Amino acid sequence: MDVAALLRPFIDDLTPSQLNQVSVYIDLLLRWNAKMNLTAIRDPESIVTRHFGESFFLSRILTEKGIGPAAKIIDVGSGAGFPGIPLKIARPTVALSLVEAQQRKAVFLREVLRALNLDAEVNNSRAENMARMRPASADVVTLRAVEKFETILPVAAGLVNQTGKLAVLIGRPQVTQAQNLLKNWVFEAFAVVPGSESRVILVGNHVG
Repeated sequence: MDVAALLRPFIDDLTPSQLNQVSVYIDLLLRWNAKMNLTAIRDPESIVTRHFGESFFLSRILTEKGIGPAAKIIDVGSGAGFPGIPLKIARPTVALSLVEAQQRKAVFLREVLRALNLDAEVNNSRAENMARMRPASADVVTLRAVEKFETILPVAAGLVNQTGKLAVLIGRPQVTQAQNLLKNWVFEAFAVVPGSESRVILVGNHVG
């Protein structure tokens, strides 16, 4: 499997070391997925394009929007680590916090970070608890493929600082829902994920 070629539509400047981290991550994901449900996608190439591709495309979008190398990023509902860990692979100097309520998934996230030698925080707690402890503390908050979208989106928005951005990876039908849920936010035109007609990245910020 040519990981670099599969990722080229999404990001084209990963180093050999970063590509090796992706390969190690894929191996861990496939191994752990045999024991617990981390992803419904089982085909390795589809895992690369859907999970890693979307995440790296988000990294590219954030770079284009001027998010700096020392940004504080909180990934809400990290699950198997997307998009948070690929963001850290692509931008190793960001300060990353992964928020995951399920203990077994949090254990997996810590194992991935250890194997990839990445310095990031794993919070084994609910996003609501994080929002109470660290309101308006992040430069960027990311959200992808979470359950109860209408409940968690406002919680994620509460973690964004006054000049920060909320970045969500969603389906096109959810764009209007997001705009209706956060009426005091301004959302930019969404970016369509390469190779997909329905998956988009929506980025917004506080009004004023």
